[in-house]
Amino acid sequence: MSLQPPVNSRQDIGRPVADFQLTTIAGDQVNLQTVLSRKKGAVVVFWSGICSHCVRYDGYFNGFPRQYPELGIVAVASREKETPEQLRAIAADRRLTFPILHDPGSRAANLWFTQQTPRVFLIDNNRVLRYRGAIDNFKYPQDPEYVAYLDPAIRQFLDGKPISRTETASFGCAIQSVYYNLPKAL
Repeated sequence: MSLQPPVNSRQDIGRPVADFQLTTIAGDQVNLQTVLSRKKGAVVVFWSGICSHCVRYDGYFNGFPRQYPELGIVAVASREKETPEQLRAIAADRRLTFPILHDPGSRAANLWFTQQTPRVFLIDNNRVLRYRGAIDNFKYPQDPEYVAYLDPAIRQFLDGKPISRTETASFGCAIQSVYYNLPKAL
C-alpha cells in the first residue's frame, strides 16, 4: 500500500484529497487515478463489512454504477481487524458488486480524517473534494422525515452547479476503538 500525503494538514472542501494505492479484496492494486479514469469524479466510501450501518447501503452501492455511470465508486474497508479473507466472504455472502479496497492499519482513513463507517466523499476528476459526510439522515426513503445528502450533491455536481450542502455529520461504527483492543477476560 502506498499513500500520498495530503496537500494540507487538514482536509478542506474545494481542495485536493490525499491519494492512496490500496489492494482490492481480489488482490489488485488500485489508486484514485484508477477509480477516476474516464469519469467526471468518484465517490469514495469508508466502509466496513461488519458495520450494521453499512449493510443498509448494500443495494445502493451495488446499483451505483447504473445510477451514476459518470462517476467511479470504491469502498475502503478500514475497520480495525477486518481481513481481506473476511471481506471476501462478506462480499460473496451479501453479493456485493462494488469494488472493495483493504486499508490495513487504517492509514488511508487517517489521511482522510475518517473515524467511522460509512463516511462518503464526492471528489471530482482532479481529486478535489466536493462533498463529505453521510449518505442520508439514516431514515428510509418512504419515511416522511427522510433527507438524502449524497444524491443531491451528486446531481448538483454532475449538472455543473454549486453544491448547496457540502458537508454533513456522518455516523456509524468506529474504525478504531479501545474496545477492539481490550485484553481477554481471565
